[in-house]
Amino acid sequence: MKAGNSRKSAQPPDTRIDPNRGRKEDGVKVTIYTDGSARGNPGNGGYGAVLSFTNSQGQTFTRELSEGFERTTNNRMELMGAIAALEALRRPCVVTMTTDSQYVVNAFTKGWIAGWQRRGWKTASKQPVKNVDLWRRLIAAAAPHEVTWVWVKGHAGHPENERCDELATAAADGRDLADDAGFKG
Repeated sequence: MKAGNSRKSAQPPDTRIDPNRGRKEDGVKVTIYTDGSARGNPGNGGYGAVLSFTNSQGQTFTRELSEGFERTTNNRMELMGAIAALEALRRPCVVTMTTDSQYVVNAFTKGWIAGWQRRGWKTASKQPVKNVDLWRRLIAAAAPHEVTWVWVKGHAGHPENERCDELATAAADGRDLADDAGFKG
């Protein structure tokens, strides 16, 4: 499934997730789960994301996103899952972003990004940061939102994480794979 497409659900088309009717200050809450996968590193890869929103009437709406890419890495797909999910939101939200990628979570929670930016996108050991194109895109996608980054152990029976893994691996194994134009390697 390409980014922006949602899996058909039992809900009629006019009930798509639109948590964005409010503003960040309104406390509109969206829960997002993401995962990335690569068949080889580099190899074909994909991401999966599950977005969930409960409206004021208690109705919960869910949207699934996934896309596959040729010649990419697992870390790039972990980043793309978070990017695609945040870019799918139409207005600022309060987001809980849950992923099994310590690479993604630690960059935000341990201040890695601020350090990279301070050093001109270099690591503490003065090496170029990998995937700068996607880090910049993720920072921009997260900026309008209040995001809490949560790590969950992968392949440990967490239902939403397992679903994201299914979406990511199916996308990686798909036929119509996109070009990961930013991948250098």
